Amino acid sequence: MITSTHNPLLKDIRRIARRRDGRFVAEGEDLVAAADAAGWRPVHKLEAGVNIDAAVLDKVSSLGSGTRVLAVYEERFAAPTGPLCVALWGVRDPGNVGTVLRSALAFGAASVVIGPGTADPFGVKAVRASMGAVFAVPVARAAAVHELPGETVALVARAGEPLRGPAAGTLVVGAEREGLDEAVVGACDRVAHIAIASDSLNAAMAATVALYEWTRVAAQ
Repeated sequence: MITSTHNPLLKDIRRIARRRDGRFVAEGEDLVAAADAAGWRPVHKLEAGVNIDAAVLDKVSSLGSGTRVLAVYEERFAAPTGPLCVALWGVRDPGNVGTVLRSALAFGAASVVIGPGTADPFGVKAVRASMGAVFAVPVARAAAVHELPGETVALVARAGEPLRGPAAGTLVVGAEREGLDEAVVGACDRVAHIAIASDSLNAAMAATVALYEWTRVAAQ
């Protein structure tokens, strides 16, 4: 039973949370249960009252008081794969990245690709925002559009054709303010937009609506 915050394992966990080394931290019963369901084995698992004092776990956790379980996992990166894929380019908000992972799981995407300038999908905020989807959806990395599977579709506000489904390929999504770089748009096979009344949606909302549009006909 760990009873001191000076325990070497706890120091290691705090270090991972600050500066990762191929491992990441998931906190809370729901996230750890999602990891178990997806077959992820933890490197370390701390449970209040089982192998660590509850008050000590509270001090280690970024969630604060009430945390019952915390686990450390090895990162997993897969190859970009389809038939349905979402690629994030320059999406720096980890909350958006985690939410896209959740939406990708909901709409049956085969992978989520992390492109240049995109927040770490295994960071604490992204993992939390994914609500466990990070353990169920393959996460890949790519440095260029040509590495993405299938037809590539750049999602650009008020440009190209209206996005319609059913379709397959890779949706390439940029940040809300900056959007996609012209070179990235030019490298995609085509450009499409979501018909909205306002100026823009944040990356997570845009990707979610786009996934719905691409899959809704097939689901009816």
